[in-house]
Amino acid sequence: MKKAKKSLGQNFLTDKNIAKKIINQIPIRNKIILEVGPGYGFLTDFILEEKPKNLILVEKDKNIYYFLKDKYLNHENIKIFNQDILKFNFKNYRNINIISNLPYNISSKIILKLLKLPININEMLIMIQKEMSEKFDYNRKTINKYKFFLKISSTYKCLFDVPKTVFSPKPKITSTVVKINLKNKIINWNKVEMFANTIFRNKRKKISNKIKSKDMKIDIYLDKRVDQLDIFDLLKIYNSF
Repeated sequence: MKKAKKSLGQNFLTDKNIAKKIINQIPIRNKIILEVGPGYGFLTDFILEEKPKNLILVEKDKNIYYFLKDKYLNHENIKIFNQDILKFNFKNYRNINIISNLPYNISSKIILKLLKLPININEMLIMIQKEMSEKFDYNRKTINKYKFFLKISSTYKCLFDVPKTVFSPKPKITSTVVKINLKNKIINWNKVEMFANTIFRNKRKKISNKIKSKDMKIDIYLDKRVDQLDIFDLLKIYNSF
């Protein structure tokens, strides 16, 4: 059995049926696919069966990187990088589809980085902690800044849960496969993050005590606290910000 590193949040998928179910959720044939943290290539092998145009593997673990280099030595359409995805340079790539069982310990950081790359990335099909999938799901009633970031930049959908028994080592939590389709537009992330930090700070305060607006149409929302708003109310306030 391949040894996982807890420090890198490694939990390797071992179930073929789940692997097939995952890759059936996204176009692969003749597409550019990037897999984050492929591990020893279990899911990678199923991706290859669908004949992507190019496959980019980004693996932080140096030992696994060398294993992958040897395993896929004769695959000309595969590029393998021994790198942290948070530091990976996407500037030379366009129209990428991301597939990944994301490392649990930094999944939110990775998602927030990738959301800011609509010129480079089309879709993301990722497996994350079930709790995290709900934290990002703007279709759920309670709002937070993560749901706001997703709603502004993408469409988001929880697809199916994955039991802990199909991983080695077995994690303590259930996972969920989600799909994120990035909106093809440039977003002022400085403005988005400034707004979110302002709105979600001091949640007990009314919105009117945090921001000012000359748009009388949103006065009804400014008299509320942020936990009394839904995602559409929040977008109306942002658009007048």
